[in-house]
Formats: sequence, structure tokens, C-alpha cells
Amino acid sequence: MQPTEGELVILQVLWSAGPSTVRDVNERLNESSSKEIGYTTTLKLMQLMSGKGLVSRDTSSRTHVYSAVLPEEKAQKTLLRRFVDTTFGGSASRMVLRALGDGKTSPEELAEIKKLITQLEKDGNND
Repeated sequence: MQPTEGELVILQVLWSAGPSTVRDVNERLNESSSKEIGYTTTLKLMQLMSGKGLVSRDTSSRTHVYSAVLPEEKAQKTLLRRFVDTTFGGSASRMVLRALGDGKTSPEELAEIKKLITQLEKDGNND
């Protein structure tokens, strides 16, 4: 199950904050948004996400607490694969070249990328 853009924003809150109430999620969403998001909108979306199996809901206390079921890494991998397929014709190298060619990559990021490439070459893993 691939999350929609709105669901992904809520998942990002749950991944960073951990299990949270709807009110907590709504407050975090409104901290990072220029447009006010209503509590009932957040509640409805999280209820739909629960039905889809993207989040779980602990109903043992008066205030329900939601947790992400979909792991962040799995969501990133799925969304990235879809993005690469649709935007770059399935070519990861075209995507990387485009991303690095914009001139906004910091020396620290380049060092991390070099380290990853070295590790992938050593492991023989291009997954």
C-alpha cells in the first residue's frame, strides 16, 4: 500500500515523533504548514490510514495513540523506485547525475556518497 502525499506527511510525523495522539500530530503539522490544518481533517485522515493498515491505533486509554505500521525505509524505497521509474525511465544513474549536477551538494554529502559507492563496490551490492 503506497501512501498518498497527505498520508506521507502524517507518517513523517509519526516516524520522527513516535507513537502520538491525533492532537499531537495535528499540532506538529500546523507547526510546519503555512495553512492551518483542522483537527477533524487530521483525525479523519488518520482513521482512513488505520483502515488501510498504514498506522495502528492503541485504544486502551481514553486518548487513542497512533503508530506508523509502514517502516520509513520501506516507504522511501517504494516511493523512490516509483519516482525513478516515472521520472527517469527507471535509470537511477540519470537521477543521481541530475541531483548532483544542480551544484547544491555539500562537501559532507559528497563524502557520504563516495563512502556509499566504495561500500557498494566492496560488497558487490547494487540493490
